[in-house]
Amino acid sequence: MTLTPVYLGIGSNIDRESNILGGLSELKKNYKELKISPVYESKAFGFEGDNFFNLVVGFNTDLGVDDLEAYLREIEYKFGRKRDQTRYSSRTLDIDLLLYGDLVCDKHELPRIDIIKFGFVLKPLCDLAPDLVHPEKGLPISQLWHDFNGIGKDLRLVQEFPLHD
Repeated sequence: MTLTPVYLGIGSNIDRESNILGGLSELKKNYKELKISPVYESKAFGFEGDNFFNLVVGFNTDLGVDDLEAYLREIEYKFGRKRDQTRYSSRTLDIDLLLYGDLVCDKHELPRIDIIKFGFVLKPLCDLAPDLVHPEKGLPISQLWHDFNGIGKDLRLVQEFPLHD
């Protein structure tokens, strides 16, 4: 069985702590060895709303991309996510597949454009895997963060977030 390293972006701005902890708990049922970044708070982007908590999680999976994405949608739905919402709106739980190994695939938007577009995705990914090379850019994540001037660079580290057991 081949395992593929994956990275997920997780965010919430509705009952943030509870929904994120619940989502992580669901992931831990199938993936015991999660790598979890620090949590950051950022302003809502593209709409007026409460601030988001964002983090990145990494693990190895034997699921294919389609099955993994279906599994992530199930977790989102369990925490009240609705797919008929406008793109930029409040979220109970948002789980995005950022990287699936070094796969570059338009159908699944891999690697996810949010990595290089949003600081609240890039910074926690950099914390977790600074030496990881972006499959399209060919640069380490730490270099992408160093050079980043995009949206959401104004982040606050959430030190009081109870992540680790």
